Amino acid sequence: MCANKIIIELGTDHFAPANQKVREALAQADVIELNNVLAQRYLGSAMPAGKRLEIHGVPGNDMACYMDGGEIEVYGNAQDQIGNTMNDGHIVIHGRCGDATGYGMRGGKIFVRDGCGWRVGIHMKQYQDKCPTIVIGGDAGSFLGEYMAGGIIVLMGTSGEYLATGMHGGVIYLKNALAEEDVPAGMQYGPVEGEDLETLHDLLKEYNQHFAEELPAPVDESGKGYYCLRPESSRPYASMYA
Repeated sequence: MCANKIIIELGTDHFAPANQKVREALAQADVIELNNVLAQRYLGSAMPAGKRLEIHGVPGNDMACYMDGGEIEVYGNAQDQIGNTMNDGHIVIHGRCGDATGYGMRGGKIFVRDGCGWRVGIHMKQYQDKCPTIVIGGDAGSFLGEYMAGGIIVLMGTSGEYLATGMHGGVIYLKNALAEEDVPAGMQYGPVEGEDLETLHDLLKEYNQHFAEELPAPVDESGKGYYCLRPESSRPYASMYA
């Protein structure tokens, strides 16, 4: 029988022995609390459903890579490529995250209280009921949704340059309107309506459940006033090939 929780101090441990400690603890308990985390990489890699990490500090690159159903909550910022090729599960960041969050993500949800770096959501993809989702409470760096092939991104702050470059699937919901010249070629852009409004409402409600107590005020869950960006075609470069 698994213990309820194991607490581990990582400190200056190298990432390899740090992850060995975590794997051994996960074999004994379903909830692991990690304290004094100092940029150790690969925490929660391939973690299955039913397991949970509570991280105090700053986890390093590729946290939750290939995660397959577990839960991770970070009480602070996170570095680059969190959720890399993540298949399923739930990540909550009580801060901001770095570049390439959700790289090649195939399922699950990532909620970020604040902003994010560059290339978040790059190469996200969707198949049948697998719909990867990233919700960002602040601003995003350039290339948000680059080459995105499926899934959902919600951005409550402003986007950087080259938004949705090469995007050919999925949808991005934006709180802040784009100038006409900033709407990428080959994209449909307009107010969030209908089923999109229902989807957005549910995600904003979940964002509040995670972060409302930390915000000056809860975000408006109605989804009204948001804008929807999705590709006109799933083959934006078809004309370039014979």
